[in-house]
Amino acid sequence: MKIRKLLIYSSLVLLIASCKKDTTPTHPIDPPELPKPYTIVEGFESGTKAPYAAADVQLSTGTWNFNDALIGALATDVKNGSNAARIRTGDITMKFDVSGLEKIVIKHAKFGSDATSTWQLMVSDDGGNTFTQLGTDITETNTTLATDSFTVTTTKPVRFRIQKAGTTRINIDDITFKGHGDSGIVQDTTGDDGDGDNGPGTGTPTGERGVIVGNDAPPASGDNSNILFGNPSDAQPAIIMPDNYLIDQGYYVESYSSSRGTPNWVSWHLDATNTTNVSPRRDDFAGFIGLPNTFYHVESNSYSGSGFDRGHNCPSADRTSSADANSATFLMTNMIPQAPQNNQQTWNNLEGYLRTQVDGGNEVYIIMGSYGVGGTGSKGAVTKINNDKVTVPSNVWKVAVIVPKGDNDVSRISASTRVIAVNTPNINTTNSDWKQYRVTVRDIETATGYNLLSNLPQNVQDAVETKKDAL
Repeated sequence: MKIRKLLIYSSLVLLIASCKKDTTPTHPIDPPELPKPYTIVEGFESGTKAPYAAADVQLSTGTWNFNDALIGALATDVKNGSNAARIRTGDITMKFDVSGLEKIVIKHAKFGSDATSTWQLMVSDDGGNTFTQLGTDITETNTTLATDSFTVTTTKPVRFRIQKAGTTRINIDDITFKGHGDSGIVQDTTGDDGDGDNGPGTGTPTGERGVIVGNDAPPASGDNSNILFGNPSDAQPAIIMPDNYLIDQGYYVESYSSSRGTPNWVSWHLDATNTTNVSPRRDDFAGFIGLPNTFYHVESNSYSGSGFDRGHNCPSADRTSSADANSATFLMTNMIPQAPQNNQQTWNNLEGYLRTQVDGGNEVYIIMGSYGVGGTGSKGAVTKINNDKVTVPSNVWKVAVIVPKGDNDVSRISASTRVIAVNTPNINTTNSDWKQYRVTVRDIETATGYNLLSNLPQNVQDAVETKKDAL
């Protein structure tokens, strides 16, 4: 009986063993990939903004709105590096969202010797429609950068606003975003899409500045002055004329439009003295500090990522007599958003041609401008850039009066004087041959409403403005 039980038990063991399922996988199973951590810092080093007036600023992380705030670089700005945000009574607000965020870290301090003040960090998870306070009020007593961190509990994409209470100023620097996954932020450290003269720019944003006018600048009036042949739109240096605001930059004169963020026209005189010394190209793009505070201030990186060059009106190569002369041409008040091919080929060829006329013993009076809305750059058709603060013109035009070198220039202009008028569409497929776009001066006057060459006698105007250049 014992032998029989043993045989039965052994058979059962063998049966169970034969039926047991092999759970060993044939291929190893990879564990799911965890979201990668990220740390992104906004240090305010790539943007420029000098006035306190409200404006959008393109920084390395994205576009921020500065309201009664600026980017400070003074010795009294407490900062890590060259720049820090400085807030007076307003705020700085992100105009983009960050995803997967778990913590935001902010460095902060009092500005200079200002008194103690208070600020709050506000957060929005609905694209900036509403903001609520994150954490508690921060009382700013620090004279060196202090650090505070704030935990983010929502899983939604968020954006932030740092807002002040009181009239004393604070500095904010090195805002650090920490999280996991795709933040949605693509940091841009170039600040440039093209130089607006004849190729991609190599300069870096330099903040706002003015013009140092040297002895090499054309005279303010009389022969060789920049607007000897007239002020086409009767522009005035009056703040009540923000869209026809006269600016005399010494090396050229212009009518500026605040609502468009571009010149209406720029006028200058060109002769051999302007190109003799051949100062190196400065590439020091900058906003113009001399604009009234009520005007929108276009900055050196305002065209970044737009698909348009920073297109010079008065070319840098027309002002190489000194470093100051060349720098004057790199102010953003001398720029328009210009399609790269239109800028780098068509207009570059025309500019070069006019300089050859100077080399041949002539002097040239030049007026360049733009009008209309909407052009086509390297990224397609666009009407406005820089958060709709800068208008992309539909057309770019130029008038050049060529006269042999001499004196009493107004009296020397006659019906036989050569006048070149060119009007091109602001598109990226213009022909490199500028001669294909020649028109009459009257054609440009009809399109713009300007009175060009108005200081010439009417009979001379009628003669030179109605014929199309054919040489």
